[in-house]
Amino acid sequence: MSEVIRIEVVGRDIVNLKNPLKIRFPVNNYKNDSNKSYKYSCQYYDEQGNNTWKTDGCNTTQINDTVVECSCDHMTPFAVLLVDVKNMDVQQWEILSYISYIGCSLSAVFSASSILSFIFNRNARAEVSSSIHVSLSGALFLLNISFMFSEWGATLTVKEVCVFIAVTMHYSLLCSFTWMAIEALHLYLLLARVFNIYIKYYMFKLSLIGWGIPAVLVGSLLSVQQLSRPFYGAIGVTLSNSNATNAVCWITEPLILYGVNLSYFTIIFVFNTIVLITVSRQIFKLKKVDNKHKKIPVKDASTVLGLMCLMGTSWGLVFLCSGYTSYPILYIFCISNTMQGFSIFLWMCQTARSEKQKAAHTKSASTVDTFTIEKQKEPK
Repeated sequence: MSEVIRIEVVGRDIVNLKNPLKIRFPVNNYKNDSNKSYKYSCQYYDEQGNNTWKTDGCNTTQINDTVVECSCDHMTPFAVLLVDVKNMDVQQWEILSYISYIGCSLSAVFSASSILSFIFNRNARAEVSSSIHVSLSGALFLLNISFMFSEWGATLTVKEVCVFIAVTMHYSLLCSFTWMAIEALHLYLLLARVFNIYIKYYMFKLSLIGWGIPAVLVGSLLSVQQLSRPFYGAIGVTLSNSNATNAVCWITEPLILYGVNLSYFTIIFVFNTIVLITVSRQIFKLKKVDNKHKKIPVKDASTVLGLMCLMGTSWGLVFLCSGYTSYPILYIFCISNTMQGFSIFLWMCQTARSEKQKAAHTKSASTVDTFTIEKQKEPK
């Protein structure tokens, strides 16, 4: 939308200017059509990197219909580009932020409650399934806490704090995905082996997978970051109907964001979906076969919903809002995923209640059998 202007000092790289370099570009007057929304974007050409246009260190201010002011903290080739707006409305951003913070706060509290109840419950510690649930709760707790600090960390002048928050959030996100896959794997083994799982050091091996694989991935990215360019830090989210930019601590490189996260989750999502369909079919098949103890359909549906929560099926909504902003999908995504910790807490409470009822029923049946045997032994 403008000519390219190159500003430089020969033989020197001028970066991190305290007083930004301000350039006013004459641009062609562009009006958004009804189908797509575009905006002007001040960008520089990264000759020392991967030879692409980037926005790092540049702010855009539209003076009027024909003039755009670029404010940048370095000297390179500059130009004004027309880019597709995929960002959020200010009001929608605020509403989604409130939903996310409230949901994450509740999820963190209930995830912590799940962990504490597991620690003080001897019977729960003996169950592998409970250990897996608590490990997933721990990963979600770490994810929720780091997410709530992501905007605050981006406002600090100490960049290392923002990098730490971004790394913690990325690690906990990958851990959450991994433990969701372990939930599905464990459920499949229960179904395939008919509740007869004995693998030496089973929980230890699962923990190595659940916490270790994400650590290797994030550690590899950190080691590459030290050698080349940063992958973690503050990234700006431009609001579509204003010049405001909300910065958050997250992954700054789109290739890493989509190449690692999306591909990693896609594999897990496909595996979990296959397991969920298999288990759901088995549940409803048993309902038809079992004529003596017919289950209420609502209970079957709630069981499937609980399994969907454990396996993180709602995270699959990310595929529906790839490449554009769909507010209904974003609202459902925020509400369902920020409340996952609460849902797991309810699942664990329900499971513990069922186990107590089963134990009480077994004890009662044993007492009746003992009483009957004693009666039979009495002389007539």
